[in-house]
This record gives sequence, C-alpha cells and structure tokens, in this order.
Amino acid sequence: MKVRTRFAPSPTGLLHIGGVRTALFSWAFAKKHGGQFVLRIEDTDLERSTPESVAAIMDGMHWVGLDYDEGPFYQMQRMDRYKTVIQHLLDSGHAYYCYCSKEELDAQRAEAESRGEKPRYNRAWRPETGKTLPAIPSDITPVVRFKTPMGGSVVWYDQVKGRIEISHDELDDLILARPDGTPTYNFCVVVDDWDMQITHVIRGDDHVNNTPRQIVIYQALDATVPLFAHLPMIHNDQGVKLSKRRDAVSVVDYDKQGILPEALLNYLARLGWGHGDDEIFSLEQFVEWFELKDVSGSPSRMDRDKLLWTNAQYIKAADPAQLAARVAGFLADKGVDIEGGPALADVCALLKDRCQTLLEMADQAAYFYSALTPTQEIADKHLTPEDEERLKLFAEAAAALETWDAASLGALIKEFVKQQGVKMPQVGMPIRAKVCGITNTPSVDAVLALIGREEVLRRLVA
Repeated sequence: MKVRTRFAPSPTGLLHIGGVRTALFSWAFAKKHGGQFVLRIEDTDLERSTPESVAAIMDGMHWVGLDYDEGPFYQMQRMDRYKTVIQHLLDSGHAYYCYCSKEELDAQRAEAESRGEKPRYNRAWRPETGKTLPAIPSDITPVVRFKTPMGGSVVWYDQVKGRIEISHDELDDLILARPDGTPTYNFCVVVDDWDMQITHVIRGDDHVNNTPRQIVIYQALDATVPLFAHLPMIHNDQGVKLSKRRDAVSVVDYDKQGILPEALLNYLARLGWGHGDDEIFSLEQFVEWFELKDVSGSPSRMDRDKLLWTNAQYIKAADPAQLAARVAGFLADKGVDIEGGPALADVCALLKDRCQTLLEMADQAAYFYSALTPTQEIADKHLTPEDEERLKLFAEAAAALETWDAASLGALIKEFVKQQGVKMPQVGMPIRAKVCGITNTPSVDAVLALIGREEVLRRLVA
C-alpha cells in the first residue's frame, strides 16, 4: 500500500497553529513511508470561505516550509464529481430526497428537546419496504439525505485513540446535498479522500464524531476506508482550548513575534509526541523517528517559555547572513535605515546568543544604526556631569587609536580605567548609555568596533 496523507484546511481565516501541527504530522508520516502528502482546500462553505483566507493558508504553508506533493485541490472545482456520486447513491438506494420544510424540522427538534432527547430527523421521507411516503409538496426544494444503516454500529481502530465504536442509531440520516445542490462537508470529504486514494486521515480529534458518518458513506460506495488518526487538541497554558480572541493561534502571529518557522515546527512536533529526551532536532530526524503509535492521546499545552527557549536555540545555531535577511524586515518595520551602518550579518552574529526572537534581535540591533535616547533613569545613573567629562577624555583617547577593532578598543578601555582610577562599570556603563542609549549590550569593545570610529566619536561628544 502506497501511503498517501492529506492536509485539508477550510479557508475561513488564517492558518491555525493546530492545523500546522496536523499538517506536520501528516507530512512526516507520508515522508517516513515514502508516500505522498496532498494539500486540499475545503472551500464549500461559501459564506465563510474567502480568497484572502486561501492566500493566507498558502502563505502559511510556504512560511513553515511544508512542501506538498500534490495539489492544492479545491472542492468548488469538483462539483460535477460530487453530483455524479450523489446520483449514484440515489440510484443504488443509499440516498433519498427529503422534502421536510424548515418549520417541520424545527418542530421535530423542539419536540425531541422537550422529551430530553437528542434532536434528530424523524426519517419521514426515508423509503422503506411497505412504507407509503407523503405527497411531494410543490413548494419545497428537497435535500438529499444518506440512508444510514439501522441497528448495529460503526467500529474502527483509531491509530491514536484505539478502538472506537459508535451506534448507527447515533448518526441520523446525514444531508448530502442542500436544496441548492451544494454538497455538504462530510460527503465531500469522503469523495475527495476516495478519489485521491488517501490511505491515512490524520486530523484533529474534533473530527471524531464525523468519522462514523464518513465510514458508512465509504461502505455504501464500496470504497476502501482509510485508517484514521485523531490528534488531541492543543490547549493554552491554562488548559483551555486555544481561542482566536485570547491566544496566538495563527502562523502569522508567530511570524510577527519573530519566531523562526523551523523552531515552531520543532516545538509543535513535541506537542503530543516525543523521542526520548530529544528537544532540538531537524525535520529530517523528525521524519526518521515519527510514528503514529508514539502520539499521545491527551491534549497538549502551549508553553510560551518553552517555545521561546526552542527559538533561542535555533537563533544561536543560525547562520548570521540568514538571520540578517530575516531581521532586516523587522528593522524596516521599525523605521530603522541600515544603509551606511555596519553589516547586519555582523550585528546578528554579535547578538544571536542574547536573543529569543527575531523581534528582540531587531530591537537590540537598532542602536547600531542610530543613537537611541537613554531613559531619564539611565541618564541619572550613568551620565552625570562627572561621567560626561570622563567620556570626552575617552573620546580623545579613542580618536588616537591606530586600529579600530574590538581587541584594540578592549585594551584601550582597560588602560583608561586604570588611568582614571575607577572600576570597569564606571567607564563601560556610561559608554553604553551614551553610544547605545541602553546599558544591556554585548561586550562594549565589540559594540564600538561594529558601530565604527566616526559614529562612536560623534555620539560620545554629542
């Protein structure tokens, strides 16, 4: 059996972080077994699906770097195929037309609720041997319903949750097509996965209730039922399901925060799956190690501190030139012009061991390109009149340096401290405050070397 998995988001918003983990696990499982990973856009919800959301999904997949072997396929481009399969189900007796009005269905629901029962369709239009159907009303456009088997149950072995059994009596007669002919989600999914020869459906466990409804349709079509693996939900640090209003839930959120996509994927891989004590690993290692049997059946919690730690490890290991290409956009957003300043790659090389995000790196890189105004607290503490006089003397000594590099500057600062009869912080902190506008910087000699002689001297006496 050739393994084929798919990721099938609905374009009703930004690409959700839970969807990214689902895509990652589906992608890794296909790669692990030499199979194909398919991207499908489930856009039959005409009221909520938008071109902007489709673009957001595609951009998100590109940002995290999950490549797909086939697709993207769009359900709205497959309407003729759905109509053909619905007609086949009607002809074979596995589906039927239902002419119930909205008022009748609402009344059935109210009656069931008044008895404390689960609302369900009363199957008035379901054809049965010896049953006389109502007269077809002239003012109702029918829906098409699936003729769910009566009695018995649907049983499947979930690759994450184990054996699951749902009674047929719980399923009702599912609507396959609405009055306007538009097919419904559960039906389209079956046809798509059947046509695309999907062998493993890996998705969130909010779809568990859909699975038995889909399995009975597979069976009616004499189609091979794929294996299902339902991934537990991702919760926030309070143990509550992630909310768009409350939590960072889209890849756009993490991109704006300066999280590296490879770090995000590494972190998401560890949500509900693990390989011993390994915390940092490549996608290639993840593919090699990944098995569905190792996925936890319990919900996972987003831990921002752990994500930031993971991101910091990737920043430390990153090539400075690649970091610079990413940080440049954050600096541009802050209005920082890097032209005429030190090479951004050199700045990133100096900062990368100190930063957890690219946004933080951009904040710290800003003073290399333009002087920042120190806060009043910093000025009161480190830029007293006495400090200012000492900085002018230091500027004179620095101007006389033959070689402007970190080693020469480091030696100069040590000698200057000795001459002044003070301690290192009494020189280093005022230099940082005056040149950078902040006091929390890398080694002051390395900072001055990168900013450059002319700019440093200008700032020292400003």
